[in-house]
Amino acid sequence: MRKSLHLMTYILLFSTVVAFASERTENNGNLILKNIPLIPESIEQDLTQYQNVRSAPFRGFNKEGDEIFITTRFGNVSQLHRVRKKGGAREQITFFGEPIGSISRKPGGKSIAFTMDAGGTENNQIFLLDTNDGSSVMLTDGKSRNGGPLWEKNGPRIAFQSTRRNGQSNDVWIMDSKDSNSAEMILESPDGTWWGPSDWSKDGKKILIQNYISITNSKAYILDVESKKKEMILGSSEIESYNAVLSFDRSQNGVFFLTNEYGEFNQLAHKDLKTNVVTVLTKDIPWDIDGFAISSDHKRAAFTANEGGMSSVYLMDTVSMKYRKVKSIPIGLVGGTQFSEDGSKLGLTINSYQTPSDSYVLDLKNNPLLYGDLNRWTVSEIGGLDVSEFVEPKLISYKSFDGRMIPAFIYTKECQEPQPVIISIHGGPESQSRPSFSQRIQLWSKRLGAAVITPNVRGSDGYGKSYLGLDNGFLREDSIRDIGALLDWIEAQPCLDSKRVAVIGGSYGGYMVLASATHYSDRLRAAVDIVGISNFVTFLENTEDYRRDLRRVEYGDERDPEMREFLESISPNNNIEKINVPILVVQGENDPRVPVTESEQVVKSLEEKEKTVWYMNALNEGHGFRKKENRDIYEQTVILFFEKYL
Repeated sequence: MRKSLHLMTYILLFSTVVAFASERTENNGNLILKNIPLIPESIEQDLTQYQNVRSAPFRGFNKEGDEIFITTRFGNVSQLHRVRKKGGAREQITFFGEPIGSISRKPGGKSIAFTMDAGGTENNQIFLLDTNDGSSVMLTDGKSRNGGPLWEKNGPRIAFQSTRRNGQSNDVWIMDSKDSNSAEMILESPDGTWWGPSDWSKDGKKILIQNYISITNSKAYILDVESKKKEMILGSSEIESYNAVLSFDRSQNGVFFLTNEYGEFNQLAHKDLKTNVVTVLTKDIPWDIDGFAISSDHKRAAFTANEGGMSSVYLMDTVSMKYRKVKSIPIGLVGGTQFSEDGSKLGLTINSYQTPSDSYVLDLKNNPLLYGDLNRWTVSEIGGLDVSEFVEPKLISYKSFDGRMIPAFIYTKECQEPQPVIISIHGGPESQSRPSFSQRIQLWSKRLGAAVITPNVRGSDGYGKSYLGLDNGFLREDSIRDIGALLDWIEAQPCLDSKRVAVIGGSYGGYMVLASATHYSDRLRAAVDIVGISNFVTFLENTEDYRRDLRRVEYGDERDPEMREFLESISPNNNIEKINVPILVVQGENDPRVPVTESEQVVKSLEEKEKTVWYMNALNEGHGFRKKENRDIYEQTVILFFEKYL
């Protein structure tokens, strides 16, 4: 009966008469689907392999350094696992119904502090896990938003960020992990600002504090734990620059940090806190340094560079400040670097277009610049897919309206006939599309025969601070014009079908999708908006209190009459009459970043204008879908939507 129903639905769907179920639910009522047809059984079956790909990112070493911790998913969400040897079994340690967030093991101990929220609310709580028996206890209040648990070097205390004082300020707190009632605020932050701990001094008397204002403007302080007095050590009130403090140096009288004050890119630098002398360490690397780790004895460090979207790993001697590239790292993206406690190993996560995130361990020599073998500890399942058939991303660039070249990656097969195109737009807006593993891109290529383009429009990270600021404030729509220029480029390519183009994007990328549909409906066949902004004014007024001022720095202050008028003028929900392309809207009910009201209002407006709109809302998700059962139906729906309209 079920098969017959699916078959009949499939036949009707692609005939001239389309049968829509106005509204239904899936996954025990947690997923609401509006105007979305039933998913044909053929799609469910064909996507099974792609939906059973796993990953196993590196999350840390045990005390002895002979075992690693990873997160992976065997059920509905990712949980913490232990791997005792290279290629060993993944032993599950946590068994929650929500995914595990950040993880921090107590130095010299076995306890792990980790974060977890409920239903995608991002009101993370900090828990203490006993890795011997898997038992855990909540340390925070269960109500506020908490993050960044940071252990002191030789003691039971944890520093962390929390909004528990008033729900809108990111204050810095400390607590004794043995007594959750000991929590004490050591830095009270102004409302709506972002402050968090970065490193403890070895004696536990001082903490390095990060104050994030925007991606191009941040400062750092050193805080005396006892007196609660702070002193600015990086940045200034006169000149805007990005300064991310990383750690104390070996002497405890200096700090390592990232900064763009001395060039276009985020460079690794060192500051002597006694003399105030700053030394830029990576002048010869013309790219952003985007990751850093330091050994427990502070004698060696490792950092990663984002070189045009690909990662390079470097080892550094923190005495001589010399560094050396690790040549054995495969081409791809690297993250999560962390030293074993004795400094003899470096753990890291490596991801490429053919391999999902897996855990690797690099053996290190006594000399901080020398290394041994790189060993892959996990080999994640890829659903039986043949990765040799995966389409390899290629870096391209195209000219925009003002002559500026816009970088992008394109995934395309050998040209047999013009291929339909899916433009996938990143969020942020200060993010970057990089050639990581993506089963959905490979699925679109194989099943739909589509070429996929992931542009890094102006305002994207990774190309210098000047490029990063090209879409700020009143320049917002220049990034939309970059999509228009990409459509021009597609039209000039003989192997691409410019009459069959779709756009898809999440968060700010969702706004880009809606704005592209506003400006270029006549050049698009389909649009997928995932947790996107439909009106900047209502977004800024309704996003969570602790985020509002941070977002105003990027998008503009809606309280200013001139800016408010501009934001209203460019908001897609105020330009619905210009949208003439079918749209799929995807939302999480508990989203604290882009509230559900952003999706609800654009769906309502589209329906009132009798536009074609499908709507999916997960009641147990937030800013994106993290539960497999919801992601599966989302991915199936996207395929159904593209097959009908693209």
